[in-house]
Amino acid sequence: MRVLIACEFSGVVRDAFLRRGHYAMSCDLLHSESNYTDGEHYKGDVRNILGGGWDLLIAHPPCTHLAVSGARWFKEKQAEQLAALEFVRTLLGAPIERIALENPISIISSKIRKPDQIIQPWQFGHGETKATCLWLKNLPPLKPTKIVEGRQPRVHHASPGPDRWKERSRTLPGIAAAMADQWGNA
Repeated sequence: MRVLIACEFSGVVRDAFLRRGHYAMSCDLLHSESNYTDGEHYKGDVRNILGGGWDLLIAHPPCTHLAVSGARWFKEKQAEQLAALEFVRTLLGAPIERIALENPISIISSKIRKPDQIIQPWQFGHGETKATCLWLKNLPPLKPTKIVEGRQPRVHHASPGPDRWKERSRTLPGIAAAMADQWGNA
């Protein structure tokens, strides 16, 4: 299967598909992180490669102007929000048979459509909370793989710093593995 992971600098989801024998490429405006494998990474705008004959797109569009956690600033960034929603529409409408778009609780639900599923890290082996919405096209909802104790919102209480946003946006390995295992043969 040819898998495109959009808006992923970490390589976590890409690597999960690579380990299962798929061709997978990540794409982001940032370089791929070096502490993960040297899987293929396109540094640039994903819109330039959406028509590349992909079987599956997993997209993680930036939530900066979409997440309801930033609702107090919505009035001041309406133009950015419109652009972010248009980007989401482009990803959901890509010429790819199977698509999963992930984002936290956001205005995608009210401006485009409700998510098909909301997952939590604790359903996939990580003892923390972070509600993550999935908008799916021709894919089944993810089934929990390892429900664990602990409901700590660690990612939300991360220490301030220049890399806080990276830690908050990184897909956890248990969720990436579930995507690769369950959607890799969809």
